[in-house]
Amino acid sequence: MIVVVCLNPALDVTHHVTTVNWAGVNRPTAVHARPGGKGVNVARTLRALGADLQLTGLAGGVTGAGIEAALGRLGVPTALTPIAAETRRTFTVVDGGGAVTAFNEAGPEVTEREFAEFRGQYDKALAGASVVVLSGSLPRGLSAGAYATLIEMAAAAGVPAVLDTHGEALLRGAAAGPAIVKPNLEELASLAGRRLSAADGGPDLTAVTAAADKLRIAGAQAVVASMGSAGLLAVTGDGRWLARPAAVTGNATGAGDAVVAALAHGLVLGRPWGERLRHAAALGSATVAAPVAGEFSDYDYASALSAVTVHQEEVG
Repeated sequence: MIVVVCLNPALDVTHHVTTVNWAGVNRPTAVHARPGGKGVNVARTLRALGADLQLTGLAGGVTGAGIEAALGRLGVPTALTPIAAETRRTFTVVDGGGAVTAFNEAGPEVTEREFAEFRGQYDKALAGASVVVLSGSLPRGLSAGAYATLIEMAAAAGVPAVLDTHGEALLRGAAAGPAIVKPNLEELASLAGRRLSAADGGPDLTAVTAAADKLRIAGAQAVVASMGSAGLLAVTGDGRWLARPAAVTGNATGAGDAVVAALAHGLVLGRPWGERLRHAAALGSATVAAPVAGEFSDYDYASALSAVTVHQEEVG
């Protein structure tokens, strides 16, 4: 079983309007509300892959109850620890010209007592876990070392961890020794303190590798850098792999979460790094091609899988 941790889920609300009147009343032509947050997207993708999983995390108030109910209707096995504060919402306005404006709430304040209760439930879930995924931002009230604590608990239970977060939480989480961390270029550049792009605007692979190596030195066993249309670069103790998907257009929201889901699934299935990265790049591309984050079609996945190229460079 794959245990997915989402400590800061959200209810994603999208309003579609012909034009936006910022000084008056707007009447949307369509409204969509669905469970969101990076961990939720990972769980929904794993379910679509047919993986055995459980989504854990924190949820509070009417919004949190609504998210849990919606996940139940989607068939995602969920065990969220209740908190007193209201789970956050995100609001996106899409106008007829394709312009997108987002309003993201900061999220609830989580108490130490609530986090301790979550840790108790998480510890029980680890007993049946093959892999744990820790994905997304941390809610207010939790220290930057919260993910490191959960990774250490997983290690004590003999369960490898996949981490996808940013900033100090990523750095401290990497130091706890996860099996894989998956930063994107922006997150990796922020930690490196420098731009990682080449003169042509694409990623500077030498600079990306150096930045990834720093995370490995910090403690991560492997680093997979997601580079958008340039693909995925995996830096491990056994070698480096570069997976390049075919060009695809669409909605990139949730593509990184699909990559994380594929990496975790590959761990469970025992796929070697080349195949693990091939599937991750393909699933990310298939998600871009889908209109809704966290979804993909089997046809797009299969087509993308056949188009991915993977190059390996041995270490030493």
